[in-house]
Amino acid sequence: MPYTAINFQQKLSLFTEQWTPKVIAEMNDYQFKIVKLQGDFVWHAHEHTDEAFLVLEGQLRIDFRDGAVEIGPGEMYVVPKAVEHKPFAAEEVKLLLIEPRGVLNTGDHEPSELTAVNDVWI
Repeated sequence: MPYTAINFQQKLSLFTEQWTPKVIAEMNDYQFKIVKLQGDFVWHAHEHTDEAFLVLEGQLRIDFRDGAVEIGPGEMYVVPKAVEHKPFAAEEVKLLLIEPRGVLNTGDHEPSELTAVNDVWI
């Protein structure tokens, strides 16, 4: 087994597309995914799991039906399961998502043009 650290910047340099999470590691049934975001996402919820957002670069806003949270570099926020939310980034944001394997980025609602393919490793 190679003992190699995962470098976020190196992994982020391997792709340019946005709203398409890439798996970089797994721990038990959880995946660590890096993703680039810009603009408005779709309203969605994950009925059976929480979702953790850890911002590496940029400024992310997560809208809720009754408010919003701003997350900057080095900060994280956990969206509780079943809570409807919509990420937004005025400028490109690079972040780490932590969630169970198999979770769709658009949640449990009908797939949209922003629904990404799961289990894409980089």
